[in-house]
Amino acid sequence: MNAHVFTSDVAFTPTVKAIQARKGSRDAYARVEERGGWQADITPDLAAFIEAQTSIFLSTANGEGQPYIQHRGGPAGFLKVLDERTIGFTDFSGNRQFITQGNLDDNPRAFLFLIDYAHRQRIKIWGSARVVEDDADLMTKLMPEGYKARPEQIILFTVSAWDSNCPQHIPQRFEAADVAAALAERDKRIERLEQEISRLRGASTATVKATVKE
Repeated sequence: MNAHVFTSDVAFTPTVKAIQARKGSRDAYARVEERGGWQADITPDLAAFIEAQTSIFLSTANGEGQPYIQHRGGPAGFLKVLDERTIGFTDFSGNRQFITQGNLDDNPRAFLFLIDYAHRQRIKIWGSARVVEDDADLMTKLMPEGYKARPEQIILFTVSAWDSNCPQHIPQRFEAADVAAALAERDKRIERLEQEISRLRGASTATVKATVKE
């Protein structure tokens, strides 16, 4: 049974709240709690943000509480929203240490950290996760089409609370593919402008020659 009064209690433990009170931020967060705490359902805006990600971090902890963070990546859309509380993705074959799977067997609590450097946005998602093996239909649904990776299994993440952070201190970075596309478009525009300049110069020269003949 969930003993949390507010969704934000998943992070704001009594110890955290005591520190907030000592350092002067408790009143502000208490007002958030008065409104019910953080959201738990995946909104349409959050779903769009989730499914746009190409790089995420999944945090788990083993039975002794030792934390572990694992990077997961893929093409945009590899992280899929299945319903208002569930996120799923294909776990591709890697170094086969299976630390995340072992941790989830001992302790299902998990955390997703999503960051968009280009727009300087970050989302924190608390919840629980489980590994699904030997579900061909779900694997077909979650495997990115045309992506050259070997699927190992599936991870389903159940959301209990989420929060967004301000953009402070997030460096602005861009995907290499986006930069390459922008540079290619710039080069095409330069080429068109150079062609137009050449055309205008030719037209101007022709006009001058015609005037001289007259």
